[in-house]
This record gives sequence, C-alpha cells and structure tokens, in this order.
Amino acid sequence: MHIKAKKSLGQNFLIDRNVLEQIVDTIEVENKEILEIGPGSGNLTAYILKKNPKKLYVIEKDDALALLLKERFNDEISIINDDVLRVSEDKISDKKLTVFGNLPYNISTEILSKWVVNLTKNFWFEGLVLMFQKEVADRIIAKCNTSKYGRLSILSNWKLNIKKIIDIKPESFSPRPKINSSLLLFTPKKNFFEIENPKNLEMITRVFFSQRRKMLKKPFNQVFKNSKEVSEKFNIDLNLRPQNLEPEIYFNLVKEYESLRS
Repeated sequence: MHIKAKKSLGQNFLIDRNVLEQIVDTIEVENKEILEIGPGSGNLTAYILKKNPKKLYVIEKDDALALLLKERFNDEISIINDDVLRVSEDKISDKKLTVFGNLPYNISTEILSKWVVNLTKNFWFEGLVLMFQKEVADRIIAKCNTSKYGRLSILSNWKLNIKKIIDIKPESFSPRPKINSSLLLFTPKKNFFEIENPKNLEMITRVFFSQRRKMLKKPFNQVFKNSKEVSEKFNIDLNLRPQNLEPEIYFNLVKEYESLRS
C-alpha cells in the first residue's frame, strides 16, 4: 500500500537508515514506555520496536496512515488516531513516557510550547527526542546576545535541558523538504524557576520580542506601570535590547509582574 505524503499535514517521511539508527540510539528505549508523534508510514516505529520497548504508543492524525500502521504493526503498537495538539499526553499512561517525534513542521513550535507551558513538577516524560526544521532548532538552543535568541529559547530552556544531537539533510526524507532538519534531546530540569502562570511568561516574552530591535524602555513601560523601579531592582539597563537579557531575568520579571498583580 503506497501512501503519498500530505503537504497540508507537513508530512516528510524519514527514510535514511543511518539517521533512523542514530535517533533510536539517542535515549534508552528497552523496557520503557514510548510515545511516537507523527509516525507516518512507520519507518522509525520499526526501529523503535527493534529496541524492545515495554509498550509503544503512536499519535497519528492522518486516518489513512493510522490504518496503514495498524496493518503493518498489528498489536505491537497502540494507535491514537488524533491531532497531537488535542491529546493530553499525561493521560496516555501512568508511567513516564520517552517521546520520539518527527514533528509536523507547520506546528512544531506550537507543540513544544504547549508541552512546556502545561508541565508541572511531575513531568510526564523522561525525555523528548524531537526533530525540527534546523532554523527552528537554532532558535530553541540559541543563547543570550545572539540574533536567534528569543521567546522560543527562553520558553524551552525554562524547564528543560536541551542538547543538539545531529543535523539531518533533505536527502534523508521522502519527499525531500527544501530545508535541513535538526534532532534535539530534551530532558527535565530537576529545579526550575517557579512561575505562577506560564501564560505570563508567554505574554512578557511576546511583548519584549515583538520589538526586538527596540530598546528595553518601550516594552518595560508597556508591562510595568513602575518600570523605572523594576528595572533598578534587577539592575537592568533600559538602553539594552531584548536579546541582551538572560532567561533568568525574564523569569524574575514574570515573578515581579505576578506579585504586583496579586
């Protein structure tokens, strides 16, 4: 049964054996409960199964592919035929999952942001091995004072340690995307900054980075009525730009914002 990738769902199937092997070698699989996002035609699924997981769940939105996976793997996998943005991952199993995902490029940042924002102290996963467009991955791992650093870097690094594994060329996929991809490994941080409502972190970084070339004075005035006091409290030079502030400073600003509102 030949399946054609759907552009509307951002589908590109990974066909490179070396890359598939590298992906499953990134993190312990044997005897673990695994969740695969967007398995497509099941190429990575087959490699995961070779590693003897305890259980393998897959989330596949495309009905035709879900059917194909059922035919190909039968009872070896549990198929969740739904949109990943609508699934409550923490309800899939009472064990911590290890997650693999060749995320649909059109919603990859949305998926990651959803996961980070909804994380509580009890992480539902042991690790995430996720593939992104290289330029998105570069933004996720970007450091302060670089041009790629922004909202995504701050949000991703809040509760997760992130390590880049490999870059993947277009030839490794069918159909070939026009861009390079990168594979990242995310693991939970033992301690992370307590923020009452993660939506406030999203809001503050949005306000600051929507004017990333402007000085900090403008977003500060937008967020804080007493912007001068707040900037002095954290020793922030308002002539700097948003990309010059470390993530910790943004977390402190969110905490300050929350305390002023309570």
